[in-house]
Amino acid sequence: MIARVRSAALIGLESELVDVECDAGFGQALFIIVGLPDTSVQESRERVRAAFRNSDIPFPRGRVTVNLAPADIKKEGPSYDIPIALSIVMAHEDLGKTISSYTREELSHSIFLGELALDGSVRPVRGVLASTWSAQQKGITSVYVPMANATEASLVKDITIYPIRDLKTLLLHIQGYISLDAFVREPSVSAPHAVYITDMSHVHGQSHAKRALEIAAAGGHNVLLSGSPGSGKTMLARALPSILPSMTEDEMFDVTRLYSVAGLVSTDAPLIAQRPFRSPHHSSSVPSMVGGGGVPRPGEISLAHRGVLFMDEFPEFPRSVLESLRQPLEDGIVTVSRAIGSVTFPARCMLVAAQNPCPCGHYGESTVPCTCTMGMIMKYQKKISGPLLDRIDLFVQVPKVSTSELQADNASEESSVIRQRVQRARSRQEERYKDKGIITNAELTSDMVRTAIHLSPDVKALLEKATDQFQLSARSYYRIIKLAQTIADLQEAEIIDISHVAESLQYRKVNV
Repeated sequence: MIARVRSAALIGLESELVDVECDAGFGQALFIIVGLPDTSVQESRERVRAAFRNSDIPFPRGRVTVNLAPADIKKEGPSYDIPIALSIVMAHEDLGKTISSYTREELSHSIFLGELALDGSVRPVRGVLASTWSAQQKGITSVYVPMANATEASLVKDITIYPIRDLKTLLLHIQGYISLDAFVREPSVSAPHAVYITDMSHVHGQSHAKRALEIAAAGGHNVLLSGSPGSGKTMLARALPSILPSMTEDEMFDVTRLYSVAGLVSTDAPLIAQRPFRSPHHSSSVPSMVGGGGVPRPGEISLAHRGVLFMDEFPEFPRSVLESLRQPLEDGIVTVSRAIGSVTFPARCMLVAAQNPCPCGHYGESTVPCTCTMGMIMKYQKKISGPLLDRIDLFVQVPKVSTSELQADNASEESSVIRQRVQRARSRQEERYKDKGIITNAELTSDMVRTAIHLSPDVKALLEKATDQFQLSARSYYRIIKLAQTIADLQEAEIIDISHVAESLQYRKVNV
């Protein structure tokens, strides 16, 4: 007897529907799985056998063949346990008779996901949100998922979610003896509260750096913080998420889908409402940064989508890792190519890099002498290539904080106050670019800059003079204009004037 149920294979952020076919016939007792399964799928045979036995469900006698179609897509992970087990039940000579043709037709419009424990209980799996969303786009009306993944799956609208507790309960459901209740999402799941550990008011002094980060937050620009050890670079970077505007529903869903594929969502509160802050160590590899694996998963730059990618000790990262950032920072996406094909992940994040001025960290200080030779300093600074530096909008010097500033009682401006200004600037940008498919000034292409931003003759003359004097590239030229537009948005100015361009140039002309 042949039976078929449906599941899903994750490919990047999308999923392909997989037909799990089972033929349980006569012959020598054998259980095989075909259809390009990986090791974890092959091991499903032992989990399914044990789950059947410990759930008091008879396993078919004779040869059992399970096919995962289409066969040219690699299947990985334990999420096929439930559909494999269900297909065996439906193909079983005795159990299959208890399942009506109407139920079989209903199940053809459903997908099944879940890992089986040896006792028959169902464990959570990764990628449920991405699989549910793709299945809904392909006309699937219901999804059966582990109980722990039900909240995550329910973030997708207009699809029925059935939580599975164990294999025995699922069997009784499809036999018609009991009816599983559809999962109903609690209203609180849709609006979690963002919590910030580091506030801008915790940073003493550094008014220039705080102003630069406010501009960066308002327009989504990249920043390089340079200063001696202990000057506050890391603390400034960690306070940056607290002044970023709240995420929209679409942004929350996109980020949560990425984290679902990476297996990083919480089963209790899966929806990610706080902008990501990723801080990879400088020993990170290229695949960990841009994504990789046999079936590619998102890397750090994608996990920072719509948030902050903080790279401390910037020059200490391998050259290959730094160069791998160039294309994602420019395009906002990263494409990972493998034998199975190419997978594209979103990577629209703010890069915040921090570095010391030299290997010992004290070059240019008046209080602590630098122990580096000029050759060592030049070699250290040249670790970051010109094309990568060209993609950074604000170069910010972070000087050492004086003792009087550390002991000062006057409170610094809180992040909530700065965030209100940033939110107003972002709202202006969203309204301006609502027909262009972007939301920040940093996302503007050169063509969009020419059509969306109008410059007066005086501003054009200043830009021409600055471009010649500082020998700026075309990319730097447009980035100065985009940064000036953000400064104008913060001041709620309708047009860019000379003061906005002058401040923008102030952050560009400081070279490292």
